[in-house]
Amino acid sequence: MSRNKKDALLPGERCDSKWCSVRSSGIHGRGLFATRKIPAQTNIIEYKGDRISKDEANERGWAQMDHAKDTGDAAVYIFTLNDEWDIDGNVPRNAARLINHSCEPNCEAFIDDDQIWIAALRKIQKGEELFFNYGFDLENYEEHPCYCGTENCVGYITGEDFWPDLQKKLAAKKATETRKSKKKKD
Repeated sequence: MSRNKKDALLPGERCDSKWCSVRSSGIHGRGLFATRKIPAQTNIIEYKGDRISKDEANERGWAQMDHAKDTGDAAVYIFTLNDEWDIDGNVPRNAARLINHSCEPNCEAFIDDDQIWIAALRKIQKGEELFFNYGFDLENYEEHPCYCGTENCVGYITGEDFWPDLQKKLAAKKATETRKSKKKKD
């Protein structure tokens, strides 16, 4: 069986988990997919990368955002580890960075002993794409549209804790647009 180039890892990348592999995703570029049935609460893959200070994370994050605006590449793979350190997962050895966001995730990220893991929230079927909620805040929500297509998609990549405030912002924006539209008609 031949593999599609989009499904293959890039040079230097490897997926070192028996639970998943890289394939083309209908959501965004490439994603991780279950290679077998995954029981609920299974640690699927470690989110690996460079351990960096908060200052370095801020510097790298803004540089990657600027690069992404020019190239269309993914924005930032920096994950909060603790109050002092973050993990910059923008490294070939981190296949976990390819997991896409969903408003109805089947996985979650958690920290155990200074390691970030992606674990199954529920039983996952072989061939199913893996998703977790990236949990972004509302600061720049408009720069992060969500394409998960789930029934409960909120339209932007934000953490569930922010959804009530996001709904208020979207309702206020819609009301403002409606008022402006009515004024133009008058």
